[in-house]
Amino acid sequence: MFYQHLQGAIEALLFASGQPLPAAKIAQILDIHVDHVHALIVEMTGIMVSEQRGLTIVEVAGGYQLCTKPSLVDIVSKLAELQDSKLSAAALETLAIVAFKQPVTKQEIESIRGVKADRVITTLLDRTLIKEVGRKEAVGRPILYGTTNEFLQCFGLNSLDDLPAIASLLPGTETEE
Repeated sequence: MFYQHLQGAIEALLFASGQPLPAAKIAQILDIHVDHVHALIVEMTGIMVSEQRGLTIVEVAGGYQLCTKPSLVDIVSKLAELQDSKLSAAALETLAIVAFKQPVTKQEIESIRGVKADRVITTLLDRTLIKEVGRKEAVGRPILYGTTNEFLQCFGLNSLDDLPAIASLLPGTETEE
C-alpha cells in the first residue's frame, strides 16, 4: 500500500489520544482519504495479531483506539489492583437502567430500582459514565440522563446498538446463536 509509511504516525496518534479517534480525524491530520486510514488500520491490526505484541487496535465508540490485547488482561489487571475502583451493584443497576431506557429521569430510575438514586447518579456522573442530556417536558422539568462515550469505551461497545436486546437478558429466555 502506498501509505504504509504512515502506519507509525497512526500508531502514535492513537497512543497520544488515549481516547477513540475517528478515522475522519486521522485522515484530516495526515491529509489522506478516510478509506486509506481504514485500510492502514486493518493492515496494522493484522500485523499486531501475528506478532508477539502487547497492543492491538480496536474499533470502539465511533473511532479507533490502541488497547491491550485481551490475552494479557490478567497481567494488566495486576497493575489495576493497585487502584481498584469497581462500581457497586447499585451503580451497575443504575447504569444498566440508564443504558437501556435513556433518556431517563432520576425519578424513573428510582421507580424501577425502588430506592433513592442520588448518590449513585452522582458517582456515575463523576466517573463520566452518564451525563445530563436535557430536560423532560413535564412538571418541574426533571433532568434526563444518558450514557457517554466513556460508557461505550468502558464496556467495549461501538454504539448503543451493540447492547443486547432486553428480552435476551430476562430469565428463561433463550437466544438463537
